[in-house]
Amino acid sequence: MLRATSLFRHFLLSVPLALTLSGTASAQFGPAAALGEGPWIMQTAQAKIEVSAIARGLEHPWSLAFLPDGDMLVTERAGRLRVIHEGALHPEPVIGVPAVHVQGLLGFMDVLPHPEFAQNRQLYLTYHKLVSEGVVAFVLARATFDGKALNELEELLVSDTWDGAGGAASRLTFGTDGKLYMSVGATRDDSGQQPGSLRGKVLRLNADGSVPSDNPFVGKDGYRPEIFTMGHRNPSGMAVNPATGALWAVEYGPNGGDELNILGTGKNYGWPLVSFGRDYPGPFISPVPYKEGMENPVASFIPGISPSGLAFYSGADFPTWTTSAFIGATRVGQIGGTGHLVRIFFDENGNERARESLLTDLHQRIRDVRMGPDGLLYVLTEEQDGALLVIKLAAQ
Repeated sequence: MLRATSLFRHFLLSVPLALTLSGTASAQFGPAAALGEGPWIMQTAQAKIEVSAIARGLEHPWSLAFLPDGDMLVTERAGRLRVIHEGALHPEPVIGVPAVHVQGLLGFMDVLPHPEFAQNRQLYLTYHKLVSEGVVAFVLARATFDGKALNELEELLVSDTWDGAGGAASRLTFGTDGKLYMSVGATRDDSGQQPGSLRGKVLRLNADGSVPSDNPFVGKDGYRPEIFTMGHRNPSGMAVNPATGALWAVEYGPNGGDELNILGTGKNYGWPLVSFGRDYPGPFISPVPYKEGMENPVASFIPGISPSGLAFYSGADFPTWTTSAFIGATRVGQIGGTGHLVRIFFDENGNERARESLLTDLHQRIRDVRMGPDGLLYVLTEEQDGALLVIKLAAQ
């Protein structure tokens, strides 16, 4: 173990300083480049892809959802819900969106249709709410959507509060068990290890927001019963792997040490007790990046990629992509203009075998990546003038 740790340290110290430490290097590169008109033809390890912009003019879009009628919904961090209809962004935002607290990276987070949306028209939303002056909480809400407005909005869950400092992301997904899973980030403190806090956790809920009776910490003294997993820093992408049915999540590390994890009932993922990353001033977070009783990631990122969004490919155009995870990268090693899409290839035993960086020539921060019902892969760029892009096989 000591030898492995020594080798790990040697590897980290050999990574160029500009890629591992925050500071003036990031500012030298400036913001991301303008997207351009497209479409773009790019060569990947398997085939040529065509990347096209479906919608533009999205202000810091955060999440994408598909509706049964072919429409798409996009959240904008500033507190707007937008509709993309027949390939065009509707000029007017959806009305009836709740008041959202916008501060830094806080704001409107995820939108998720109920699995029976065609029948009940229900949407789930996560966002930040100002509880009192300088005090913020996460909210999970549910509303019905009539195509133009949200109606019958109800708050299903409000987290414990904090001072609003730092980033704190939230993603939603329904598991194969029919339960609603919600990630709740916490970057600035040790709340991920506090059993009485919902922050730094992944929660497991019934569709009405109530607690399933078989949750791992139900009835355990001092633990919030909503908790499914704990010890997370800032889970910013979550998806079910269709090949296994397991729930996966990607989360921000500190300075490096971003993680891709397979979530297991009642498991602890270590933050802030163990991490592969450094603190921003430079020191390592922990002497060794593992500890008995805590889960190791299935993949980690050194230098960090500031990940956001997670999807598994299930289309027909790229058969070799079907055992790959796709993760949005907003930047690499704290350097601006380095956003892209990451593909991690896993073999039949779940071992990582290869990584590929896609869309690097666009120099766009990627906030979300989703598998569409049409078998195509979609990504949102995290920019003031953000765009929804679609990836498909290029014509031969």
